[in-house]
Amino acid sequence: MTITVRKLTPTLGAELNGVDISNLDEATFQEIRQLWIEHELLLFRGLELTEAELVEFSRRFGALEIHVRAEYLSEEHPEILLVSNMKKADGTPLGILSERDVGWHHDQIYLPRPAVGSFLHGAKVPPSGGCTYFADLAGAYDALPVRLKTAIEGLKAVHSYEYFNGQYSVPTNKTQKERTPEVEHPLVRTHPYSGRKALYVDQGMTPRIAGLAEDESRALLQGLFEFSVRPEFVYRHDWRPGDGLLWDNASTMHRRDPFDPQHERLMKRTTILSPGELAVPF
Repeated sequence: MTITVRKLTPTLGAELNGVDISNLDEATFQEIRQLWIEHELLLFRGLELTEAELVEFSRRFGALEIHVRAEYLSEEHPEILLVSNMKKADGTPLGILSERDVGWHHDQIYLPRPAVGSFLHGAKVPPSGGCTYFADLAGAYDALPVRLKTAIEGLKAVHSYEYFNGQYSVPTNKTQKERTPEVEHPLVRTHPYSGRKALYVDQGMTPRIAGLAEDESRALLQGLFEFSVRPEFVYRHDWRPGDGLLWDNASTMHRRDPFDPQHERLMKRTTILSPGELAVPF
C-alpha cells in the first residue's frame, strides 16, 4: 500500500488515503503507528468495518479497555463502546451520551492505567454530521509561558468519572461507582511513545489539583483550560459516514457539539490503554 498524508492543521492531525485498515501487513501498520505518534490524530475516510475488524485493528496498538458502562457495550465485542441516540428493541438506549453536547475531556483519564488512544468509527452519521473538536495539549504545553510551566511542575490533578457524569452523562450504578474512584495523575503527562510532554487536565473530568487550596486550584485550572483551547491548538472535525478517527489520549482532549435528535447516529469506539510494561505510564 502507498499511503498519502494530508495535514488537517499545521500542527495537529492528518488524513491518510490509500490504506485499507482491515487488511494491513506489519510494515504498513508500523508506518500508520508512527504517523499516529507524529500527528496525534489520524483520519480515515469511507470505512466499512465489521466490529471484528475494528477490534482487530485497534488491538494492534495495545490492550483494549472494557468500558465500565456495560449496558452500552457491543454484545458480540465488548471492547466496543456504542455512542448512539438509537434505542434497543425494548426501548432502552443502545448507546451512551445520546445527542447532547459533551465538554472537553480525555477518554479514561479517570483510570489508574489511563488510555493512550481511542478509535471512533462513524457507522451511522446523520445528514448534519455533527462536529467533534480536538485540542493539541502537547502543543499547548510547549507554548505555555515559562512561569506557568514552573508553577505546574510536579503537580498532580484529581480526575473523576462521577464529576463528568454530573455534567454530561447519566449516573452510574453502585458497582460502576466502586470501579471508578477518583484518581490522581501528573498534571503534565510524558507520552509513553514519543516522550513529548503534554497538559493532562480537562474541564470535563478534572475538578481540582491535589494539594492546592480550592481557589488556587480553580484559578490555575481555569487558566490552563482557556489557554489549551486557543484556536491555534484546535481541529474541528465535521463527520461524514464511514469516517474513522484514531486519536492520542495522552496528548489531546476532545469535545462534541450536540446534533439533531431527529436523525439516528451510531458511533463505535475502542479505547487503547497505556502500555502495561511501563512501571509508570507517564
